This record gives sequence, C-alpha cells and structure tokens, in this order.
Amino acid sequence: MARDRSAMESAELTAVLDALDDADARAIIRGLEEPMTASEISETCDIPLSTTYRKLDLLTDAALLAEGTQIRADGHHATTYEVAFDEVRIALNEERDFDVAVGRPERTPEQRIADIWTQVRRET
Repeated sequence: MARDRSAMESAELTAVLDALDDADARAIIRGLEEPMTASEISETCDIPLSTTYRKLDLLTDAALLAEGTQIRADGHHATTYEVAFDEVRIALNEERDFDVAVGRPERTPEQRIADIWTQVRRET
C-alpha cells in the first residue's frame, strides 16, 4: 500500500513540476488575474490557441488551475479557468521522499456553486 501512495505522490509532484517548468504555463498563471476563457487567455498571453489548450490541460491536470463555467444567455456556456493555488511547497519528508503541498485559497459561495455547475456539465 505504501508503494501505491508513494507512486501517487510522485505523479502529483511530477505533474506540478512539469507544469511549473513550462514557460507558457507560467505565463498563463501570471496572466490569469481573473477567470478567463481559453480564447481570452490565448490573446492575453500571446500564445497560439492550440498551445493554450495544451497548457491548460497541463495546468488543470496538475490541479494548479480550476475550471469554471461562464453562463451565457444564449445557452452556449463557456469554460473558464482561474488560478487554484496560493503557493506550492516541496519538502523532503522523514522517509526521504519528496512531498508536494499546494496551498489553495478559500472558495467563495459563488465559486462553489460554479464548481457544482461545472461538475454537472461534465457528467451530462
């Protein structure tokens, strides 16, 4: 069982380090001052849209960005992205393994409702 946990922690550490090692991904994090769509991020960060989607996948897989939903009156809702962390800490634990801790900001009630809506959209 310890191996499974260690492998999971190693995968999380690798995902976070890979995301933070990528210059375009860091540019996206710096440019996301408020929730934005992929198109808005692409324009703001001056990154091609196809590259932006790949970097958004990299960052959301590492749980460094959160996906939300922008409700539109015409029914064509858009996915938005926002930074989902305050800090990332990497430490060496007693077993001499690396631990990654991602500090997350507290979510407002509106953000929690948006999270629920996003989950519903994924499941339908």
